[in-house]
Amino acid sequence: MANPYDICIRGAGIVGRTLALLLARERLRVALVVPAGIPAATTSGHGDVRAYALNTASRTLLESLRVWPDEDAATPVLRMEVHGDDGGRVHFDAVEQASPALTWIVDVPALEARLADAVRYQPQIEVIEAPAPAALTVVCEGKTSRTRTEFGVEFDVTPYPQHAIATRLTCEKPHGQTAWQWFADGEILAFLPLGGAQGNSVAVVWSVREERIPALLATAPEEFASMLENASHQTLGKLTLQSERASWPLQLARADRWVGPGWALAGDAAHTVHPLSGQGLNLGLGDAVELARVLHAREYWRSLGDLKLLRRFERARKADVLATGLATDSLQQLFSLPGSPAQALRNWGMRGFERSGPLKQWVARRAMGTAPTI
Repeated sequence: MANPYDICIRGAGIVGRTLALLLARERLRVALVVPAGIPAATTSGHGDVRAYALNTASRTLLESLRVWPDEDAATPVLRMEVHGDDGGRVHFDAVEQASPALTWIVDVPALEARLADAVRYQPQIEVIEAPAPAALTVVCEGKTSRTRTEFGVEFDVTPYPQHAIATRLTCEKPHGQTAWQWFADGEILAFLPLGGAQGNSVAVVWSVREERIPALLATAPEEFASMLENASHQTLGKLTLQSERASWPLQLARADRWVGPGWALAGDAAHTVHPLSGQGLNLGLGDAVELARVLHAREYWRSLGDLKLLRRFERARKADVLATGLATDSLQQLFSLPGSPAQALRNWGMRGFERSGPLKQWVARRAMGTAPTI
């Protein structure tokens, strides 16, 4: 008896649901595994502090699937300010890139709700509670994937001596559609604008030394907000915590194999990078696009799980992922080096990069998803 499904996707996060919609558009029969007890999607922002930076390529993809969130849940970033720990500064501007935005800061619960609705009304997708046989299984379970282990894949993890703290703030001043990043004392603080073009709230991602986490999470909300005011040099005035704080360890990780006969890994199940670049979800969505493209272009006589076919996907994605991982890891290591010589070197480098012209423009366009990889 033939399998009722062409594809079984294990993992129903943003990457998994996006891939399911892409493959359903190709008239493939898709099983999307959502284990019992796990909600189909988060329905609102209550208690959920996640926000992602999505570039032009990711926006184009999600718009093509009709799941791009409303304006108040997808704030366009017109300017980006990056500050070093000794006067170094780099800025990016959407006008200079002839683009409507450098990136968009997307409220994750809003995006998940749109994806869940789209999946619900797509007849080619069936949501099931347990994995089912299929010509191809795609693992989108994130960095803690169990299925990856079942396939005998090694996950090479390099932990950073940092954890991330995420929360949301209401600010005295409007954010002006600007994203900020400050490097100081080996730590990285990012403010990402939320609430639309006229908003005055930000998502916070603070990468701090591991040993500081317990005290920071236990700090009273008012005192924690005051610490963020100081760390951000009062850029947005008085700050007020509007959500709980979440924390997780940071790591650079990569699976030793991304494909095998009848299976493939995508998103964080295959690779993770430091969040300082804001590229993690963009890389995962890039995986979904490339896998769908490879399957669409396959020879008529190849099965969906053909290993040679799947290796085309692996080769195409590894270059982009490796380049992004190397760039973010190098920056993290550089700004973690103690001592005055290292501090002088990195801030000198920032000043030089700010004046680099074509190089700076290429880096910006690559991050935006509008420049070819090399």
